[in-house]
Amino acid sequence: MDNREVTVGNWLVVYILMCIPLVNFIMLLVWAFGSGAPASQSNWAKATLIWMVILTILWFVLIAGMVASLA
Repeated sequence: MDNREVTVGNWLVVYILMCIPLVNFIMLLVWAFGSGAPASQSNWAKATLIWMVILTILWFVLIAGMVASLA
C-alpha cells in the first residue's frame, strides 16, 4: 500500500464501477487485497466488503424469518 492521493477523477471512476453488478465485487477484492491501490482506497474497499457481508447476513436472517412465519 502507498499513501498517494486519490484524485476526484479516480473516485468518480470507482463509483461508476460500483454501479456494475459483479464487476463491483471483483474490483473491491482487487482494491482491498491487491498491492496497487492507494491506502485510502484499499481501506475503503475493505470497509465496503465488510458492510456487504453484514448486509447479506441480515438479508438471510430476514428471509429466514419470513419463511418461518409462513410455516
